[in-house]
Amino acid sequence: MNDDVRNILLGIAASGISAGLGWFTRTYLWRRARVRKQRFFGLAPDSECLLVVNGKAGDARWAVARHDVFALLELSMLIKECRANVQIVAHDTAGRGLGETTEFCVGGPVSNSRMEAHLRNLLPGFTMDTVASSGPDCGAFAIGGDVYRMERGRAEHVLLARVVDRTEGQEARPIFLICGQHSNANHAAARYLARHHARLASTYKGASFCQLLRVVDSQAYGPEVVELIGDVTQATTTPPVPA
Repeated sequence: MNDDVRNILLGIAASGISAGLGWFTRTYLWRRARVRKQRFFGLAPDSECLLVVNGKAGDARWAVARHDVFALLELSMLIKECRANVQIVAHDTAGRGLGETTEFCVGGPVSNSRMEAHLRNLLPGFTMDTVASSGPDCGAFAIGGDVYRMERGRAEHVLLARVVDRTEGQEARPIFLICGQHSNANHAAARYLARHHARLASTYKGASFCQLLRVVDSQAYGPEVVELIGDVTQATTTPPVPA
């Protein structure tokens, strides 16, 4: 075997080893990222989760707003990536306790009765104006003495929360709440969760959290431009002081 043949064979072997190491590294990193995602969402492979669908506010028939459907599709893709199984249920037929399975609950308290119960029991420091049918206070958020009003198509707020109930002394499955002032905001928050779950997992280390987001100019940009107003975990989980 002359030197040229030996060099060619060594080059082929080195290329094969490099390709194998690259494939192994990419596979390892991809699997580790998937495990972290499964841990954050509480979705082990082949586990069950609940996707609670709200109704369309103001519609006598049971219907889902178009942007809420987009939000449900975003969440369904997340669940599929975790290799879990999803059970889609209407908000008034869920009939499950807290922490039995991972739950994604979408919609405000007007269109989602289960969301109303979650907010009342898990986030007592948060209220949404469901009385005013028009005017600046319609759908306004109240958190810790601050009021966040909606400007339709210009500035719409949404609450994104991950709540882990430990009242029974054991780790329960997380409940994800997406409560927006409009279905546009629900869609934006679902997409925000899908894009930033790794950062949220790193920031909160498995603990409960509640963030307030603002969707900017949804009429022009859709669900793409989202601002983080701040972490409101302390304010939303602290019961208001009676007058």
